[in-house]
Amino acid sequence: MTQAFYTGLSGLVTSQNAIDVTADNLANINTVGYRASTIEFASLFEDSLHSTGDINPISNTIGVGSRVQATSFSQESGSFKLTERSTDIAINGDGWFGVQHGDNTQFTRAGNFLFDVNNDLVTTDGLYVLGTMGGNIEGNSLSSVIDSISLADVDKQEQLRFPKTLNYPAEPTTSAVFSGNIGVEDTTFVMSAGVIDANGDKNHLELSFTKNENQPKTGSLWDITAVTKTLDGETIYDTQTGTISFDAEGGLISNSLTNIDNNGSTINIDLGEGFGGMVSINTSATSSSSIVDGTIGGELAGYDININAEVIATFTNGMQSSVGKIALYHFQNDKGLERTGASNFIQTSNSGEPIFIQDKNGKNILGADISNFKLESSNVKMEASLTELIILQRSFDANSKSVSTADEMIQKAINMSAS
Repeated sequence: MTQAFYTGLSGLVTSQNAIDVTADNLANINTVGYRASTIEFASLFEDSLHSTGDINPISNTIGVGSRVQATSFSQESGSFKLTERSTDIAINGDGWFGVQHGDNTQFTRAGNFLFDVNNDLVTTDGLYVLGTMGGNIEGNSLSSVIDSISLADVDKQEQLRFPKTLNYPAEPTTSAVFSGNIGVEDTTFVMSAGVIDANGDKNHLELSFTKNENQPKTGSLWDITAVTKTLDGETIYDTQTGTISFDAEGGLISNSLTNIDNNGSTINIDLGEGFGGMVSINTSATSSSSIVDGTIGGELAGYDININAEVIATFTNGMQSSVGKIALYHFQNDKGLERTGASNFIQTSNSGEPIFIQDKNGKNILGADISNFKLESSNVKMEASLTELIILQRSFDANSKSVSTADEMIQKAINMSAS
C-alpha cells in the first residue's frame, strides 16, 4: 500500500511536468523559431519477481515510481511564412544565428531581425546579431564597394553595427569611350556623354566632327572639337581640338584628341581604332554610343539583407555594397544546447563549441541556404500536442486515483487494526 502511494505521487509529479512542457509548446505555437520541447521519463527502481513460467520479462518486475530523466527539443524545422521585410530571414537546413547581450552569446533560429534607431542589427528583444563587418566603412563614408564578404573565424564575430548616415563618395570620370559612324557627308556630326567631375557633379562632354578643308587623296580627315560644360551649358570648363583620319574603307587611322579637363579632373577620350570605335562609312543609317566610368555621390537610402546573409547598403545614386555578413553557427550536438528563452539557447559541454562550416579551400561558409522575406515558424504540431496533452491528463488522473485508492486502503487498514 505504501509503495502504491509513493508510486502514484511520483507519477503525479512526472505527469504534471510533462503537462507543463506540452502546455508551454502550445503557448509558443506562434513563436518564431521555437523548437518544441520533449520530455523523457525513467523508472526510479524496480523489484524483480522470479517465475518459472514462460512470461515476458517486463511482467516480472514491479515498478516503484518514475522520474523525469531529460527534457530535450525537437530538431525538426518549422514551416516558412512570407513577410514583407528583407531583414526577416530563415535558415534552410542546419545552423543557428548568434545573438549577444553583454558578454552572453546565445543561439537562435528566429531570424526576425531589424535595424534599431542606431541602425544596429538586433533581434526583436534587443539582442545584437553577430557576424563579420566588411571593413569598408570609414567614419560616415564608404571606402570601397564589396560584392561579398567572407566570414572571419568563430571567435572573431562581432556585433553588426552600422552608421546612421553613410555617404557614397563621388568617383570622377576618368575614361570616355565613343563609337559610331559619322558618315561621309560634309555635315557636322555631334555626340555627347554625361561625365562626373571631382566634386561629384554631373557635367556634359560633347564631341563635334566636321570635315577638314584639306582632304587626303584616299580616306577622309575630320576636325574634332571636345567641350566639357555644365548641364545647363552656362559654364564651359575646357575646350580641346584635334583631327581624326579614316582610311578608304572608313576605318580609323589616327586621332590627335586624347584628353580633356572636366572641372579639375582629366578624362581620357578613346575613339577606338580600325573599325572598333569611330568609323566613317557611307551608309544612310548612323548610330553612336558612349561608355564612361565615374559615379555621382550618394547618401544612404537604407540597409537590407540578401539571400547570402549579407547586409547591403543602398544609396540614393543607385549604388549598393555589402557592409556586413551574418554568421551561421553549427554544433556537433545540437540537442546538447540549453534553452534560455522561447527561441534562444546557450552552448553546454554536451553541445560542444560552436563551429563554422568550411569549403574545400578552408574558407568559412554559411553551411546552409538563407531565405529572406521569410521566417521559420514554430515546429510545434498542434494536433499532436493536444493529443499528448489528453494522454498526459489521463495519466495524471490515473496516478491521482492510485494515490486516493492507496490512501483509502491505508485508512481501512488502520481502522481494522484499531478494531
